[in-house]
Amino acid sequence: MTGRQPLRLVGDYVIPAEGTGRVLVNGAIDIAADGRISNVGTEAELGPASGESRHVGGLLMPGLVNAHAHTPMTLVRSAGDGLALQPWLTDAIWPREAKMTPDDASWGMTLGSAEMLLCGVTTSCEMYFFEDQVVDAVQRTGARLVLTPGVVSALLPNGDVAPRIDELDGYFQRHHDPAGRITVGFAPHSPYDLTPEQVADIARQAQARNALLHIHLEETEAERQLVLDRDGCSATQMLADIGALEGPVLAAHGVWLDETDQRLLIEAGASIAHCPISNLKLGSGIAPTTDWLARGLNVALGTDGVASNDNLDLWEELKLAPLLARGSARDPGVLSAVHALDLATRAGGKAVLLPDVGHLESGTWADIIRIDLDHPAFVPALADDLFTHLVFAGGSRHVTDVWVAGQPVVTDRQITTVDLDEALHECRQRGARLAA
Repeated sequence: MTGRQPLRLVGDYVIPAEGTGRVLVNGAIDIAADGRISNVGTEAELGPASGESRHVGGLLMPGLVNAHAHTPMTLVRSAGDGLALQPWLTDAIWPREAKMTPDDASWGMTLGSAEMLLCGVTTSCEMYFFEDQVVDAVQRTGARLVLTPGVVSALLPNGDVAPRIDELDGYFQRHHDPAGRITVGFAPHSPYDLTPEQVADIARQAQARNALLHIHLEETEAERQLVLDRDGCSATQMLADIGALEGPVLAAHGVWLDETDQRLLIEAGASIAHCPISNLKLGSGIAPTTDWLARGLNVALGTDGVASNDNLDLWEELKLAPLLARGSARDPGVLSAVHALDLATRAGGKAVLLPDVGHLESGTWADIIRIDLDHPAFVPALADDLFTHLVFAGGSRHVTDVWVAGQPVVTDRQITTVDLDEALHECRQRGARLAA
């Protein structure tokens, strides 16, 4: 937004930071020329605007954070339904991905990024390949990206991880920009796919860059047992033993973490990306989120890839996460709507090392979404019930406008940065070719 004039957005309601449960009536958000928020409050509290003031109405809140995704997999959406994780990967997903070209990945990421923005998801943490194409696609859509290039054993000639680490470090040097919309981490696929030594090498380089280490962890009972049989300890204990938990860590899934594993992650200050729909669709199990939260583990929400979800609509995870927690605990007071919304916003920003994302306060990025309250699902829309409305009655269909760093990317339910029809056409053709 550099070079633009300051802008004030005024809504009927503003939710600045979900963890507080605070709702501003006739709230306003002042956006500076650099795309960051300069002030938030009621319009009366803020006084006259220093630039344009735009009354948009509705409810203004932080954009959602998708903390674990493989978005170019839009081209293999819904493949392999009914298979468990390992045969799903080997028999359905990897054969199609083996045919994927850089141009395919670019279009797949473009379409998936547009899908997320239309849903009000302004930030995604991506574990994938074709890294330059993923970055280029997001530069076009205007979203915020945490790029964590994957490291998979099958793609390591002679089992040598060093060349891939050099590639990852190159991506970090080229694309990591905390002052912009792209940041970069490192992503060893999983403790069952890579050896402890390989994971340790990757972790050391991530720590040298003070970068995020993004890894699949304890997704299924079978993979947990594989590591126990190979290493004589859990995958989490192995990560601790090799020093991989000594830097920032984001662990995806965590369905089969035991109490000791959870303690190790909490002591390390690590985060979990909870992906309930993918876990249920693949029959992986139900994560013990109630235990995680009670013990103080930072929990974010992720969609996982669209082949195992099968969409990028984080609102569905936002509703399902508290429902599963309450049902598992047989306690309707577990994981309140306020707390659940926090998982999808502020906690997500923390998990992906973006503390200035996921809440609307002075100095944070102006990643904002507008919710249409003129809908049957939001009647009676009392301020005291807005959080519950959003989590249990709301959804992506209510998102009308989206700003990232103060720039409009969705206006009146239409993405303004890319040609959606062109992306749909390209991805249909390319997806059919991969499936042939």
